[in-house]
Amino acid sequence: MDGPEDLTQLDPRYKSMMRLVAGLFAIALLVAATIAEIAIPGWTGVVWAPVTLVAAYLVLYLPMRRYATRGYSIAEERLRVVRGVLFHTDTIVPFGRVQHIDVDQGPLERGFGLATLTVHTAGSHNSSVSLPGLSHSDALAMRDGIRAAIRRDTL
Repeated sequence: MDGPEDLTQLDPRYKSMMRLVAGLFAIALLVAATIAEIAIPGWTGVVWAPVTLVAAYLVLYLPMRRYATRGYSIAEERLRVVRGVLFHTDTIVPFGRVQHIDVDQGPLERGFGLATLTVHTAGSHNSSVSLPGLSHSDALAMRDGIRAAIRRDTL
């Protein structure tokens, strides 16, 4: 079986996007902590201190860790997607099982020039595999490459 060293890393801009998303969540946490600090007179810092530590963890460490544990490979007529910090997932999709392929971009992904490749397979349980954090051009190239491989198999 392939090892982690055989995986292709996601686009580095994905780290920045994950940090931005975590930063927005951290701001919401800090606003809630500020409201709690105002509501609890005489307990200055009792809410703010732990929330600030959690916010720093969410923004500075977690996106880097998530980025480091994600990767993919395309080889031997299959797509392999690896992800997970606490719960590790290693998914292999043979091209022969692919029904259709989507390339999606949300507003943040579009702003960072990124896209998510989603491969839909036959079946009902876990019938789609998403690979976020690809550059838009790479996602389109992967979609076209998988589509070409599927056509070769059906001819």
